[in-house]
Amino acid sequence: MKKILLASAGLFALGVFASANAADLAPRPYAKAPAPMVAVYDWTGFYIGLNGGWGTSRNCWDLTNVNGIVVAPAVREGCHNASGGTVGGQLGYRWQAANWVFGLEAQGNWADLNGSSLSDPAAFGAFVTNRTKVDGIGLFTGQVGYAFNNVLWYVKGGAAATHSKHSGLITGTGIVFDEASETRWGAAVGTGIEVGFAPNWSVGLEYNHLFMGDRDITFPATAIVNQRIDTISQDVDLVTVRLNYRFGGPVVARY
Repeated sequence: MKKILLASAGLFALGVFASANAADLAPRPYAKAPAPMVAVYDWTGFYIGLNGGWGTSRNCWDLTNVNGIVVAPAVREGCHNASGGTVGGQLGYRWQAANWVFGLEAQGNWADLNGSSLSDPAAFGAFVTNRTKVDGIGLFTGQVGYAFNNVLWYVKGGAAATHSKHSGLITGTGIVFDEASETRWGAAVGTGIEVGFAPNWSVGLEYNHLFMGDRDITFPATAIVNQRIDTISQDVDLVTVRLNYRFGGPVVARY
């Protein structure tokens, strides 16, 4: 019995000693997991793309001269909207600094914006319909944007050009009795949002307003009517969907 008690006491003492030694040991070092890599979209580089959408042009005609005789005050013939589809392309360059993106772009579009209105009876009675067709649009703009990784919001502004055909028709018949064409320059402002869906591809939606101002348009005399000059004002609104391919590096992976 005495031997059993001594053995039990020895085992208890050994356990206490082992526990005390374990408490004195340093804790295991903690290994921190590496930070995950984050893909950062880079907008820097040359790009080329296609666009398509819808446009409308507001045109107001004022008769100011008939066969060399000044009409004063000018007679307002009327206003009409010329609307239709547009398709074209763009090319440009962007460079990114932190989240800010700067760029330059040239855009050219074929257009089919058509509209007409009956001339005010004070000008030609009720026999004349004035028609406008905008068949070409160009933009030369600078951009400033802010990138949320692969999402870019930007504003743009610069020069604009339109090519238009104006004509007078005998109301109700479609017979053209005089016509003129012009290329005019103005200013453009716009905004857009673009999303990069692959390392070099992006798709976007853009709106532009073109301030094309007033211009005197001379309609040469024909066998039906004398020469006339109309001051025609013009504004254009464009909404387009864009697809761009960028010639640049891939998405950059950062910790």
